[in-house]
Amino acid sequence: MNQQAAHAAATAAARLAEDGMVLGLGTGRTMRLVLEALGTRMRDEGLRLTGVPTSQATAAHARTLGIPLAEPDAPADLALDGADQVERTTLRLLKGGGGALLREKIIAESARRFVVVADASKLVDRLGAGFALPVEVAPFGHAATARRIAALGGAPVLRLRDGKPAASDGGNLLYDCPGFGPIRDPFTLERRLRAIAGVLGTGLFLLPVERALIGQPDGTVAEIMP
Repeated sequence: MNQQAAHAAATAAARLAEDGMVLGLGTGRTMRLVLEALGTRMRDEGLRLTGVPTSQATAAHARTLGIPLAEPDAPADLALDGADQVERTTLRLLKGGGGALLREKIIAESARRFVVVADASKLVDRLGAGFALPVEVAPFGHAATARRIAALGGAPVLRLRDGKPAASDGGNLLYDCPGFGPIRDPFTLERRLRAIAGVLGTGLFLLPVERALIGQPDGTVAEIMP
């Protein structure tokens, strides 16, 4: 991640917030910068915001910045989130490297507007090239679920943290699937994976994106529309 590029994109994203908004707050390094930019606006401009966090890490950071938090009972006015990959011609996303993919997708799908924030290194011609697709699965029978994912060609690998299975904020397990890349038909792949009983979500974000704010190494921001 280019720090100057990410900081520029985060600052541009924070400018989209309007007084009284409910914001969906994504997870990841770029989103930490977005939160800090929002906190600065709240302090300096008196901007009033409420955040709906997608992870415990995001919630904790938001609290330190004085951003009030709410449960995701009502749709956010605007959801802001980063991405591991952004397909440049479609704005389809691959997410989940941070492990919050299911909660991120729930917030993004319910939001009235969804804007992705990233640096230029995240732009790709096709999703899944050089990045394994994360799949969130139920712990119960997860090895059997992994065998069904493998039968689709995913070559799933259980994600570990400190030698133990890594858990999502929802208490589920994560399999990284390099065998699917590059992904030529993401809608069909999403449908086949979601047909497996133990699969709770995938890192394919195929929902409409209003725009992508892409930070450049020189500190400028490119705005890409679908």
